[in-house]
Amino acid sequence: MTNGSFGFSFWIVYVRIKYMNEITYTQIMPNDIDDVIRIERLTFSENEALSVESMLERINLIPDTFIAARNSEGTIVGYVSGPVTEGRYLDDESFERTDANPEQGGFQKIISLTVDPDYQGLGIATNLLLLLEKEARAKKRLGISLTCHDYLVPYYEKHGFTDEGLSESTFGGETWYNMVMEF
Repeated sequence: MTNGSFGFSFWIVYVRIKYMNEITYTQIMPNDIDDVIRIERLTFSENEALSVESMLERINLIPDTFIAARNSEGTIVGYVSGPVTEGRYLDDESFERTDANPEQGGFQKIISLTVDPDYQGLGIATNLLLLLEKEARAKKRLGISLTCHDYLVPYYEKHGFTDEGLSESTFGGETWYNMVMEF
């Protein structure tokens, strides 16, 4: 092994460790909207990315279930968000309209779980899921529900979700799968 290849491998590991040590998780704030929209547009297709208006509505109405991952500069590098509703599954209306979360009960939905591509593969999405699960259990939710593309089904199954088949949602003109974690 040459010094160059060893140095490069070491640098990759160092960067991963450095980023992990500098990630903090906080509640979202209204002044975070620019970072949120930047990541939303980087990681979702044009048809799937939520509007500034719908994101601001979520930030203002459901900050308790809108969790941000921040780097050492305080820039958001990932987030998870979603309302709590009585129904088991997400519907298309959930992507555009949000109501305040009830104090207890209902199903915690995930509308967005995303991480800036420069920070993917560092466990940030997993940590965001765990934090949202902790919040949902503390508020005595029935479980967590989301929809995802077929290629993400194994990821969510690995994190305790069950594939409950095709969703009725056609948001963004896409095919979605219902994933549920019951408590």
